[in-house]
Amino acid sequence: MIGGPGMAGAGAKSAVEWLVSVSPDPETCRWEWERSPLGVTLLPAGLLWDVLILTGELGYPTLDVLTRMLDRPGPVLADFGDSRMGFFVPPGTAARWIGTGVRAAGPGTWIVVPYPGRASGGVRWLVPPDGTGHLTDPVLLELAMHEAAARLAGEEQADDL
Repeated sequence: MIGGPGMAGAGAKSAVEWLVSVSPDPETCRWEWERSPLGVTLLPAGLLWDVLILTGELGYPTLDVLTRMLDRPGPVLADFGDSRMGFFVPPGTAARWIGTGVRAAGPGTWIVVPYPGRASGGVRWLVPPDGTGHLTDPVLLELAMHEAAARLAGEEQADDL
C-alpha cells in the first residue's frame, strides 16, 4: 500500500485541505468529516479531479502496473469488499472517457471520500492524496489498464488449458 495508513502530520493535513477545497462549505465539511464516526464525507467530482471507477478485478492489476510505471500514481480509493476502485484523474477526463466497463465520475457526481490517514469501515485509500493535487494521467491509466487486461486474459487462457 503506497503511502499507507500511517500517513500523519503535515501530509494528512495538506491532503485534507486539498480535498475539502472542492466542498461548497470547506470549514463545515472539514469539521463534520473530522468528527464523523464513519470517517467519510461526500465530495463533488469534476472540480479538481474526476474519478474513473474500475472493478476490483481489473483495478488491482492496473494499480500494480501503474506503480511500476510511476514513482507515485494519483490518489486511489477502494470500496468495502474491494469490488470497485476509484482512480483520481484530471477534471474533464470523465466527459472524454469512452472505455467500456469503466464508470466515470465528473461534474454533478458526488463521491464518498475517507479521511486521509484514518481507517474507515468501508471506503479506504490505497494511494492517499499527498495534498499537492497530483493526479494520475489518464493516458498512463489507460495503458496500465490495457496491460492489466492482457495479463488477466492470458491467465484465463492458461487456466483453460
